[in-house]
Amino acid sequence: MSQLDPVTQYALDVHTGQRLAGTPERLAAQRHLHDLARAGQLDKALFDLVDRYQVGIRSRPDIDPDFPWIFDADQAKFVAIDWFKYLRHVKGPEAGQPIDLIPAHVFDLGCIFGWVSKKLEITRRNGRRTGLRRFEKAFLTEARKNAKTTRLAGVGLYLMVGDLEESPEVYCAAVDAKQARVLYNSARSMAKKSPDIRKRLDIGKYSMSHIEREGEMTALSGETENKDSFSPSGVFIDEYHAHKTSEIFDLMASAFGQRRQALLATITTAGNNIESPCYQEYLYCKMILHDPSLNERYFVMIRELDENDDEHDPHNWIKSNPLRAATREGLDTLKQQHDEAFGSGNPSKIRTFRIKNLNRWVEGDTASYMGEHMLKYDQLGVSREQFLELTRDSICLAGIDLSRRIDLTAVGFVFLLRDGRVAVCAHGFLPEDAIAQHEKTDRIPYKDWADKGWLTVTDGAVVDYLAIDSYMDECERKHGWKIHQLAYDPYNATHFMHEQSAKGRTCVEIKQVTGLLSEPTKLFRELVIQGKLVHDGSPLLRWCVTNAVEWADGNENIRLSKKRTKDTKRIDLLSAIITALKQLPVLVTVIRDDGWTNSEDFGF
Repeated sequence: MSQLDPVTQYALDVHTGQRLAGTPERLAAQRHLHDLARAGQLDKALFDLVDRYQVGIRSRPDIDPDFPWIFDADQAKFVAIDWFKYLRHVKGPEAGQPIDLIPAHVFDLGCIFGWVSKKLEITRRNGRRTGLRRFEKAFLTEARKNAKTTRLAGVGLYLMVGDLEESPEVYCAAVDAKQARVLYNSARSMAKKSPDIRKRLDIGKYSMSHIEREGEMTALSGETENKDSFSPSGVFIDEYHAHKTSEIFDLMASAFGQRRQALLATITTAGNNIESPCYQEYLYCKMILHDPSLNERYFVMIRELDENDDEHDPHNWIKSNPLRAATREGLDTLKQQHDEAFGSGNPSKIRTFRIKNLNRWVEGDTASYMGEHMLKYDQLGVSREQFLELTRDSICLAGIDLSRRIDLTAVGFVFLLRDGRVAVCAHGFLPEDAIAQHEKTDRIPYKDWADKGWLTVTDGAVVDYLAIDSYMDECERKHGWKIHQLAYDPYNATHFMHEQSAKGRTCVEIKQVTGLLSEPTKLFRELVIQGKLVHDGSPLLRWCVTNAVEWADGNENIRLSKKRTKDTKRIDLLSAIITALKQLPVLVTVIRDDGWTNSEDFGF
């Protein structure tokens, strides 16, 4: 076997388990090796190794003559290793010394800059020819204090000097100007202390330009006004998890058309808002790792612990801390921070450790009902078609949340499956006249959800309860559901429930008091944690789940509420399911009597 370049060697070490890494990083390593095979560049001696250590079900691909990219190992080494030797550390005990990136970061930058088009269109100063960059975007996420700023500053200077771009425009973008200047100031200090770079740049306090090719590198805040005329050759989105919208990301991505090989690099730690654009991008990037054909020009590196990893075991911390956890000093500091956080018993400190030091997304604040378990909740969803197959012709419980007629109203359903899981779904109802107002106050796409069948829009200014009755009838007729009991909150429900009783439905009143609701409220969350819940992926239900906070009394009984009394973030669909769950023991008894399950199948 011939000697491998540093990027491919790292990929092989991760791929075969020689280096401990989480599943997303292993998939990124596998992607590099598979692309080498597609390009006809994978050493034949590695073929068996690549096949032997697959992540998932993908097999090593054959050579693809139509694959338009090749890996230029010399270009990868030039940027990820040689270029950084021109640069100097500006802080800490190594200040003034050339920068030597760790292998993990050499892999990242080597992939971003080493994968190029087969057509060699660029001639370097030494006469070496290379192609235009393959990757237009990069998403890099790992825990804090892993030299993120050092790498971005170095790459920014490369885009200004080493990329040979005429009039380069490089922007350090963050949620506000102060955060954006952190990266720019680091690049500025690095340039001033690196003689080979300093002589090529005109370095100012707020911007720098190339002496010969002009252009500009500067900080940029998240506001998008007056930025339509930009023509960036490079953009860094710093700490994207803090951005409330994707405006700056979308604007900069759309402005790349005038550059031959522009790069938008997002680098961030995890956050605590899974409604954020960063979390949505994170989910998309995970999809790319599992299926790179979704976007062949997007490089993704996600360094995080796997779901079942023991977060208290320092052995696992290197998965999200490739630099810090690789040294005794760094590992000791992480251990101290871990012990302080978990020893305090303070949920806020524990969440901060998980987010910043383990790079784990944690939803919500201390009062959040589902909190970090929203990630697990998302994983338990199936398609509507699969859900209907699981529940077809099944007995179930229904729960009703009859809010004010101008507000969101809901019906929820609860099923017991033969494998011991609990299946839940819910449907919402809103009056047509209130939709426009609710979309403004709630900032939620009710119309879109209605078009996709998650919500029924009733005629007029108030919810027509007949629509709820019709919906339940349709579910029984179309899906074969058999509603054993209809549980309801008595508020505003007297007349409607009389009508349901007259139709022959068994209606059970569930007063919305803490003592009655605590058990089913805790059960819903426990089912999620244990992986025993399945739902149909309703975005409306998910929104309600994320909005819920818990209120506890002195006896550790809990019930759900909104974050604030006048909050427009609603929880009605979840409330309907919790109301139905109160009657779950009844359903267990009925199903046991029916004879298709053993009593030990259900542990509640």
